[in-house]
Amino acid sequence: MKVICDREKLREGLALANNVIPAKSTKPVVENVCLVATDGALELVGTDMEVSLRYCIDDVKVDDPGTAVIPARVAFDFVRDLSGETITLETKGSTCTIESGADTCELVTVDPDEFPVVARFDGESTITIQGGNFAKLVDQTAFAAAREPGRYAMHGVLAELEADTLRMIATDGRRLALSETPVDGGKCKDGAQSIVPTRGMQMFCRAISDPLDQVQLQFGETKVGLKTKNAEVFARLIDGEFPRYAAVIPAETTRRMEADRDLLAKKLRLVANVTGDEARAVKLKMTKNQLEVFGQSAGRGEATAHMEVDYKGDTAEIAFNPDYVIDGLKNCTLDTLSLE
Repeated sequence: MKVICDREKLREGLALANNVIPAKSTKPVVENVCLVATDGALELVGTDMEVSLRYCIDDVKVDDPGTAVIPARVAFDFVRDLSGETITLETKGSTCTIESGADTCELVTVDPDEFPVVARFDGESTITIQGGNFAKLVDQTAFAAAREPGRYAMHGVLAELEADTLRMIATDGRRLALSETPVDGGKCKDGAQSIVPTRGMQMFCRAISDPLDQVQLQFGETKVGLKTKNAEVFARLIDGEFPRYAAVIPAETTRRMEADRDLLAKKLRLVANVTGDEARAVKLKMTKNQLEVFGQSAGRGEATAHMEVDYKGDTAEIAFNPDYVIDGLKNCTLDTLSLE
């Protein structure tokens, strides 16, 4: 294999690949990146067996097509610190040379036959969505997914398609986040559902280089794939039963409050300062045009904050873990929001 390519494009590809490739693994071959040179293109392939990436660099000069499997982290570090505009990649025997100007690095290669097979995007069961809208759905839900050991199905984000609407839901059993957006249903069957690992969703977002670009989301039996202009990312699905989230969402409410998002977050942080880990809770008291936020702990004291709101309903009190509410506010894109 011998390829000449743009240094910055290679750096970007290796950086993205290293978000997938593990620094240490019980299967050492996946600590490497697989380079595949074909006519006019260089493809970078990486996987940790749960999340996989194919990243294509166009406009390269391929003098000798071929494949090389090289240490991913070392290759990225060396390419990142080079100052030349172009890079030559060339394999000789069991080594691969990375050269730019007078700077050279010779890396030991691994037999390509040992590298795992990574899926390709086949265009079946796909929907089309703007990249920025997809990333927004992930941002507004993934923070609520479970992290501690427990019900495995909660360690991901549920993605479901219904009537040309893509909906994402995440919960850790104590809070739930839901967001949805219209999509082009395309070739995907209505009612498709997949529990995607949170890390996989985050990797999908990293692969979106331009939020205005259209991307394709593919639902498979064992994995979900996302295709962008330069990348294909696949995530193995979580096998399990997601909680019946619709059962905990009220069909209607008799109390509704509209408040400024940033000011509400500030008041919650103020009061949360006095709450301790043993009693991490703040109480919200809602009256006409007024919200009172109160918190206390035995070892720190108590605090009260007030703010004007638009509240409709009877006087009401409710207590929450302030961290959960603040997380929700932080990931909300509206300046004024409704609480019901």
